[in-house]
Amino acid sequence: MTDAELRLMVSKTLTCRIDQRENCGAKMEQFLERCFYHSGQYDSQDHFSDLDKKLKEHEAGRVSNRLFYLSIPPNIFIDAVKCASLSASAANGWTRVIVEKPFGRDSESSAALTRALKNYLEEDQIFRIDHYLGKELVENLSVLRFSNLIFEPLWSRQYIRNVQLIFSEDFGTEGRGGYFDNYGIIRDIMQNHLLQILALFAMETPVSCDAEDIRNEKVKVLRSMRPLKLDDVVIGQYKSHTRGGVNYPGYTDDKTVPKDSRTPTFAAAALFIDNSRWDGVPFLMKAGKALHNRRAEIRVQFRHVPGNLYNKNFGTDLDQATNELVIRVQPDEAIYLKINNKVPGLGMRLDRSNLNLLYAARYAKEIPDAYERLLLDAIEGERRLFIRSDELDAAWSLFTPVLKEIEENKIIPEYYPYGSRGPVGAHYLAARYNVRWGDLGLDDQ
Repeated sequence: MTDAELRLMVSKTLTCRIDQRENCGAKMEQFLERCFYHSGQYDSQDHFSDLDKKLKEHEAGRVSNRLFYLSIPPNIFIDAVKCASLSASAANGWTRVIVEKPFGRDSESSAALTRALKNYLEEDQIFRIDHYLGKELVENLSVLRFSNLIFEPLWSRQYIRNVQLIFSEDFGTEGRGGYFDNYGIIRDIMQNHLLQILALFAMETPVSCDAEDIRNEKVKVLRSMRPLKLDDVVIGQYKSHTRGGVNYPGYTDDKTVPKDSRTPTFAAAALFIDNSRWDGVPFLMKAGKALHNRRAEIRVQFRHVPGNLYNKNFGTDLDQATNELVIRVQPDEAIYLKINNKVPGLGMRLDRSNLNLLYAARYAKEIPDAYERLLLDAIEGERRLFIRSDELDAAWSLFTPVLKEIEENKIIPEYYPYGSRGPVGAHYLAARYNVRWGDLGLDDQ
């Protein structure tokens, strides 16, 4: 590809949506002039030396900072890092490397990847990117909790009955099954995105907003968690389904997926944090593809009011009377709190209402894409939203035993129709811990 071809390709998706002041065209030109294409082999030190020469021409004696973004298959990470480190490191500025997930398939492969990376890089040069940590509402989680007195005292086993982390997509693998089939939904979504959100949600107050202080608290949470047991996990796989005259294909109908694949496209799990704040509180996760809607949210269900005066006004369904805080990460970013309220009129009839902060209605500003935030952080050396190696080890040690058991025992996933609410087993799992999934209610938005 020539420089001109690359610039044309980039210009098609380039916008000024965050900074919409004047001179948008001029800014775009300025940016595109600084985009260059250089071709080479990932494992060739000579080719990286050529890249180094080309970069030096553009840097023209200035202090050079170099950020390598490895958006490449994991099996070539080490070759690329070795060549970049030995042949194309910055001579007088910093050199950093962004590593895209997956960070291994289990504890052993993850540890081997970290060891290999550290042959060529220091830990503070490695930026393991999980784009979910760049989402606006995930960023706001700590602000919501640590800067609002109404939430901070309630954030414990005394007041919280259960916490749910829900991720669902309303589409299947659609031709991308080759990558997915090697990993499955637990590795693809739970072990990283949802577990990271859980750690941010459950951590103690950090000493400061400094990256290391926040990451220290997240590691403590992960190391306090019980390793997952097979009994506490439900796996599923979507099958074909015809609805409204349209036939939706099953997972194994995808040509890039082996016909006999047992890879889960859905999983639900119950996790527990064995520390004084969260002892006994079930943290339920579920993630799936080809479900009835697209959402990512945290749902905090509070305990029932002791000796509640108004139980009879709610009928027998006490769950309807409980408060629930919902932090919706996507789509339509929102934070809302379900509260009990009297319906206006002469009788005493109670109703559940939402105190709702819908971001689109409250803020006219464009919400940056998660990757925009994270790439800018990597350039500025801000590590708060990137994953440290000990954090990665702790996350894998929770999931590795159960993943091995599922694979070694060749456990068959429960099949669910494309576009449904997922396997029935997920409801039994929740019921075992006296939990009802919050995204199934009629009053849900």
